[in-house]
Amino acid sequence: MYALLAAFAKWLEGTWWGTGARTTLWAYPFIQLIHFSGISLWLGTNVAVDLRLLGLGKNRQTAAQLSEDLFAWNWTAFCIVVLGGFLLFSATATTFITNPAFRIKLGILVPTALVWHIIVQRKARVWGRTADTPAVAKLAGLLELLLWLSVVTAAVEIPNY
Repeated sequence: MYALLAAFAKWLEGTWWGTGARTTLWAYPFIQLIHFSGISLWLGTNVAVDLRLLGLGKNRQTAAQLSEDLFAWNWTAFCIVVLGGFLLFSATATTFITNPAFRIKLGILVPTALVWHIIVQRKARVWGRTADTPAVAKLAGLLELLLWLSVVTAAVEIPNY
């Protein structure tokens, strides 16, 4: 299985976008800018809904309304994050696949946080109909915040390996 992943990583590095991101002076920093901007919007919309589930901003709108209002922004940002991340990965994929922090981030934390996010997003429509959210909604919002904090922590550790 690892041999297949290593072959795919080597192929990605040889593509025009992988080579361009790696060898062009401003390509990699520009892709990072796009990726980090997407992350900011993605996490910002997630945090807004999670904090609302935790009880902040009760007087403005319900968690269900906020989730609905931010839905398109949230998933547009996710697409930007994935595209930017894929292009960054393509530049030095063979290095990334051996990095323990990257493997934990992409192999465990991101899938777990993403599944949890989808669950919370669906349940927020029911939990968040009123200003006061149930305890389970507060716990779910807190857990989502902690999961995304773990993803960011793993991402910050990637350059250290």
